[in-house]
This record gives sequence, C-alpha cells and structure tokens, in this order.
Amino acid sequence: MDLRMATIRDVDTLAELNHQLIADEGSDNSMSVPQLAERLTEWLEDRYRAVLFEEDGAPVAYALFRDDGPSIYLRQFFVAREHRAAGVGRAAMDKLLIEVFPVGKRVVVEVLAANQRGLAFWHALGFTDYFHTLELRAA
Repeated sequence: MDLRMATIRDVDTLAELNHQLIADEGSDNSMSVPQLAERLTEWLEDRYRAVLFEEDGAPVAYALFRDDGPSIYLRQFFVAREHRAAGVGRAAMDKLLIEVFPVGKRVVVEVLAANQRGLAFWHALGFTDYFHTLELRAA
C-alpha cells in the first residue's frame, strides 16, 4: 500500500469516499458529494491535510486530519468497503503514525455512538475512551 498526501486535485475522490463514510457510520449528515467536495476544498485550503492510501494507483483508504499543537485531530478515516477486514485499516494507521504524524503526538478521533464497528476498530488499535458527548435533539 502506498501513501501520498492528497491535494486539491483529489477533492472529488475524497468527497466520494467521505460520502461512503457518512453512510457507513450512520451519520445524519445529508450533504451531497458536490457539497462535501466544496467543504473539503475549504478545509484543505485552511488547516486540514489529507492522505490517500492506494494500491495499484487506486484509493483504498483516506485520512483527513489537522495538527492542533499538542495533538492530532483525526477528523475522518475511512477504508473502502471492498478492502475491509483485510488489514488495510491497521496498515494505513501504522503508516500515518510512522510516516506522517509526529512521533509521540497524541491522536484524537471521534466516533459516532451508533458506529459500533468503527468503535471496535479504534479500540483494537489501542485507542481508549476519553469522553462522551451527549445531545438532546429537538422534538
């Protein structure tokens, strides 16, 4: 698996993968792929960086993150459906931790409460629960 820093030219690919991530994690985000592309463009032009993980030139995963000083905020991490349960996610995180993120820096990731598969993945990598955000939705 190859890793490369994404650029603005990769926004359409990132937006499509982000759209799949939103569906898979059970988010109520209703943004379309073009809307996600617009948002990703703004983020990449500001404080965020993205990494694409590829096999034979085709994307298999991506990560979107920002350096918050004392920690890295990993906003999005996604492995394409057809590449799951094959070690791609673990390998991609290993590459991030070794090749991209500063050594020893704290990494923070948020997981939707309904995303039990995602939560299990992060726990398997050694991430631990730090806090819970609760909400009361308007009726």
